[in-house]
Amino acid sequence: MGEVELSCRAYVKMHLHACVFPRCSINGLLLSSGSAGGAVCVTDCVPLLHSHLPLAPISQLALTQVKDAGGRVVFTDTAKDCGILSSQRLRVRQQLDGSKMSSDYRVPPIVMYERKDSRWTLKDKHTIMLRQWEETQAIAAQLLEAGDQSLLVDFDGHLDDITKDWTNQKLNNKIAELASPANGNI
Repeated sequence: MGEVELSCRAYVKMHLHACVFPRCSINGLLLSSGSAGGAVCVTDCVPLLHSHLPLAPISQLALTQVKDAGGRVVFTDTAKDCGILSSQRLRVRQQLDGSKMSSDYRVPPIVMYERKDSRWTLKDKHTIMLRQWEETQAIAAQLLEAGDQSLLVDFDGHLDDITKDWTNQKLNNKIAELASPANGNI
């Protein structure tokens, strides 16, 4: 697998998910609209679980829902040393380094592992791209400051109250608005 480009929306949602549940291991799925010239473009993140990580049936139910909604799953997204979905098709595991999530940190706190020969090996950090890191970081900080992390619903929260939208359309719209060229961002 070549380079991985992470969108603003995907990173901000991962960041907010970790911030909403700071004492929990969390996980989610990273979605792609396709690859461009060997690079994988991660366009979105679906926050999944924060309390039932070892329960495979819940993970499988979430994965089925995401696929039924038209999502193309490319990675599992994990944070704070939690487990990953057990699927042979998933070849990459990504983690957020919680100790490096402050606004002072100059590079994305992302660690990525690639599955090679039935083992997880650290992926070269130079193959992970996040365009406009400073702007993405500012958007995440702005959402936290405004209390908009409360808009984030993970699949676990949806299972507790099925009226909550696990697709996070309100949050997606807010991120898109903040990232728009009209606001000085791309």
